[in-house]
Amino acid sequence: MRLDVISLAPEAFAPLQGLGVIGRAFGAGLAELHTHNPRDFATDRYRKVDDEPYGGGAGMVLKPEPVFAAFESIPLLPRRRVLLMSPQGQPLRQEDLRRWAGDYDQLVLLCGHYEGFDERIRGLADEEVSIGDFVLTGGELPAMTVINGVVRLLPGTLGAAASLDEESHTSLLLEHPHYTRPASFRGLEVPQVLRSGDHGAIARWRAEQQQQRTLQRRPDLYARWQAQSTP
Repeated sequence: MRLDVISLAPEAFAPLQGLGVIGRAFGAGLAELHTHNPRDFATDRYRKVDDEPYGGGAGMVLKPEPVFAAFESIPLLPRRRVLLMSPQGQPLRQEDLRRWAGDYDQLVLLCGHYEGFDERIRGLADEEVSIGDFVLTGGELPAMTVINGVVRLLPGTLGAAASLDEESHTSLLLEHPHYTRPASFRGLEVPQVLRSGDHGAIARWRAEQQQQRTLQRRPDLYARWQAQSTP
């Protein structure tokens, strides 16, 4: 998969190249990351990328010309998706990451700065994405979140691909508890069922724990899971 990021802080993405399994995926050629700085496409002597908002108001607005020029410099593949990082976007969900990882060969991620984008920049995007109901100084952290979440889903990134089937949010339910040795630690015991060797009982226990944990911690997800599970 090709990942192209339009950002005024391209250096922020360098650590991804060496980040555990994500870094190894880039090293193995499962994904490639390219950054594009709109400042490199500014045409004035000061490389200006922002300006005051029409109508007045606080802050500066990212200008359309350098962003469009940066976007138009990117080789675009037929199966691509353009994502704009924005607190006004749709909340990021695991199903979005799976869709982007499975349906597309290229993601272009637009990162904002300052007070926001010139509204015309939004026209470049297929989707607007938010990682929560809060505001950051730029779209770099949300973009890195998307990149991490997508690349880990690419075939070959994880050593045990089956682990993707059991983790939180794969089926709307949160993941069940995990334990390892020792069986007893400071008076805290590993549940006996996990030590029983009865795989059917273990599967039932894990399913029950998933439902209980989701109901307690994320009743919104539990309601969605119930609605989806009802014939």
